[in-house]
Amino acid sequence: MSLWTHFNILDYLTDIIDILIVTYVIYKVIMIIRGTKAVQLAKGILLIIAVWFLSSLLHFRTLEWILNNAITYGLFAIIVIFQPELRRVLEQLGRGRLFTRGTVVEEEHKQVAEAIVKASSYMAKRRIGALMSIERKTGLNDYIETGIQLNGNLTSQLLINIFIPNTPLHDGAVIIRGNEVVAAACYLPLSESPFISKELGTRHRAAMGVSEVTDSMTVVVSEETGGITVTKNGEMFRDISEERLKEMLQHELEESDNQMAIRWNWRGKHNG
Repeated sequence: MSLWTHFNILDYLTDIIDILIVTYVIYKVIMIIRGTKAVQLAKGILLIIAVWFLSSLLHFRTLEWILNNAITYGLFAIIVIFQPELRRVLEQLGRGRLFTRGTVVEEEHKQVAEAIVKASSYMAKRRIGALMSIERKTGLNDYIETGIQLNGNLTSQLLINIFIPNTPLHDGAVIIRGNEVVAAACYLPLSESPFISKELGTRHRAAMGVSEVTDSMTVVVSEETGGITVTKNGEMFRDISEERLKEMLQHELEESDNQMAIRWNWRGKHNG
């Protein structure tokens, strides 16, 4: 093998590694901003770029000139618009978390489900109101930022302590990511659906609201009745048993980890 051929192989390997690194970094950045308002802004930017490309291809001079100027000055606007996401990327890079795995292993799924079930059962028996939202594929960063960040290991004891009445963090939602309690006292969007029973309060409307705009699964413990309710994909499952709650949790965690696209028919099984 000649020296020139050897250098060519090294160049190819360098290019492949370079492409893989850039691809992975872009993927991790997308995972960080998913589910936030930045996703919609990114779609708008991609649309502008697509229109600019077509205008150049079809020789629409005036439109091309306008978009050229918009893109030139828009680079400065992007820094301002995406400031929260850029800050989040830098923070995770500084903590060494940018390249960590985003999902939990099967054993952790079981521990997460058991912790939530145990806490829900304890609070239900004592009529302690609770609202716990589990992040899945759609990020909940916009709602995390409205609360108090904890980033603590998920345990039933921690969940119970958070929702004890008259404590600083009991009012609002807990957001769970993987096996961590990311934040507490978070504000979730209230559902405007007219089909929600009038007897249900703010916690249930918040649980339904976040299920309408994300793919999160939310568990509610009623302060009035002690009943346990689950919401997902705009559907509400009321007064479910501990066994049923554990089954639903384990299924959703496994589905999220495996990135399955097939939806489980909860309503048919629950009513059956």
